[in-house]
Amino acid sequence: MQSLRPVRRVAELGSLAVTGSVAAIFAFKCGKCSKIHEGSPSFGYDAPWHYSGLSVEERAYSELKSDTCVIRHDEGVDRFIRVVLEVPIHGVDKPFMWGVWVSLSEKSFTRYLETWDEPDESDSYFGWLCNRLPYYEDTINLKVQVRPRRGGLRPYLELERNGHLLAEHLCEGISIQQAQEIAERMLHDG
Repeated sequence: MQSLRPVRRVAELGSLAVTGSVAAIFAFKCGKCSKIHEGSPSFGYDAPWHYSGLSVEERAYSELKSDTCVIRHDEGVDRFIRVVLEVPIHGVDKPFMWGVWVSLSEKSFTRYLETWDEPDESDSYFGWLCNRLPYYEDTINLKVQVRPRRGGLRPYLELERNGHLLAEHLCEGISIQQAQEIAERMLHDG
């Protein structure tokens, strides 16, 4: 079995973006805790949804790292990678970031690992989204394309435009109010 690679760093996010002489800072007063939250929201999942449902015994046959996950079971092997979903926020330079997991075929997973140190940005891997994102109707198994990036950055996702609200938000962006509502839900309701 091929060993899994070391951790990749995620893109650094700043809370201040300057456009001309005007600073565009995403900040809001939380409607639930009344605190001021600054910076474009960024939330991530430590594991694919499938891993979180495994028993202790089943986890013994699986391997979870910060950027890859392999689950072995009676029917075969499932392979996952951690990626970034970047949803534009209208009027703000930095997107709303989700650190999510995607399942890949054995061939795509192997290619991803083989090109880990020098990703080919022309590669694209078909996969399935493997986390449930609040605010959106069920996001498990949405069809995605994984796009590798250089510079030690996690790959980003493209969603098939299929009428799902998350796919529309990825293509069209979200308002500041929607970003605040989603962030409040994540910060206080999990």
